[in-house]
Amino acid sequence: MEVFGIRQDVCKEKDQQDMGPPVGPAINIEISGDDYIILGEIASLIREEIKNTPGVVDLKDDFDVGKPEIRVDVDREKAALYGMNTGMIANSIRTAINGSTASKYRVGEDEYDITVRLKEDQRSSLSSLETLEIIYNNKKGTTLTVPLISVANISRSKGPGAIRRKDMKRVITISANSAENFNANDVLNNVKEKLADLKLPHDYNIEYTGQNKEQAKASAFLGKAFMVAILLIFLILVIQFNSLSQPLIIMSSVVISLIGVFIGLIVYAMPFGIIMTGIGVISLAGVVVNNNIVLIDYINVLRRRGFSRRDAIIKAGLRRFRPVTLTAITTILGLIPLTFGFGFDIYSISFSGSGESAEFWKSMGIAVIFGLAFATVLTLIIVPTFYSTLDDVVKVSRRVWKNIFTKDKN
Repeated sequence: MEVFGIRQDVCKEKDQQDMGPPVGPAINIEISGDDYIILGEIASLIREEIKNTPGVVDLKDDFDVGKPEIRVDVDREKAALYGMNTGMIANSIRTAINGSTASKYRVGEDEYDITVRLKEDQRSSLSSLETLEIIYNNKKGTTLTVPLISVANISRSKGPGAIRRKDMKRVITISANSAENFNANDVLNNVKEKLADLKLPHDYNIEYTGQNKEQAKASAFLGKAFMVAILLIFLILVIQFNSLSQPLIIMSSVVISLIGVFIGLIVYAMPFGIIMTGIGVISLAGVVVNNNIVLIDYINVLRRRGFSRRDAIIKAGLRRFRPVTLTAITTILGLIPLTFGFGFDIYSISFSGSGESAEFWKSMGIAVIFGLAFATVLTLIIVPTFYSTLDDVVKVSRRVWKNIFTKDKN
């Protein structure tokens, strides 16, 4: 038996954003396999399993239960007795339903196709298709007509209206959003725990995509970008100061300034957003490095002028207090409108608050504001302490190595 179906089989690729923050629902589960019906059953099972998970809202899937279709099951043996093949039968059905171009009709410069096919009511009627006569020539050259019902069984059924594919496999997607006051990552982790023991048939898989997948990509990219930035800054500082100890002091202050970022997120009860908070941390690193360079470089200048280490640190702290604090204050004040949505409407000449973009930029702004405020104290108090301590360590190390070298020489 061979089956001909009149249906729509659509291969749809998943659109993805190449740039920008993670997009898509908080929960996006892709089920892949070969049998579309089995995929629908798995999707229904998963939906039933996770529907009562706290924080899961707007749960749905894209499984198409099917559209009406007419199925023609060709009996090969009967068709062979009449000297027919499945190609002849398929072409006759295609002509009857979709039509074929018999001629063209020209009106002036316009040309129209003349399509021959069954009437609209006959195309959807089983009885009309059953009595459809298939005209063909046998091996003797005689023209014969055979009703379609004599070589095939015709029935109504349902078939998928759309089939989505990914990597050559059929895919059904289950999606859901996280409710307000629920962390999307926590909700997704709860869903993963519930589905951890789910047993799938052979060659059927589930994959967590959407916001989770995009967030993982963004996290990997920002992690690499941060490490490359740190290494490049460190390399430039080593060349600039001709030393390893002082660049280490500056880079350690960048790491310690993250304490301020976490304090800000705790105060505002915000999660560490991979994208915007990560961008804020990278931006913060540049400002912190700049402030520390200003301070440490002036300490070195004063020491070259003959000041003692203690006097150079105190004098440099007093002289560089204003530029360091001004840098921090101006940066913080400049970020406050962006972070909290304050703005000025030039048309109504009035101030506005809680702008629509505030939530988008808030995590980045909080990271920079609190991180920079903490780093400013760090620069003026802790960094000089590090400088003095490390300078003692370097002197002691040189003395020890000098003594060892002298003993070996003797």
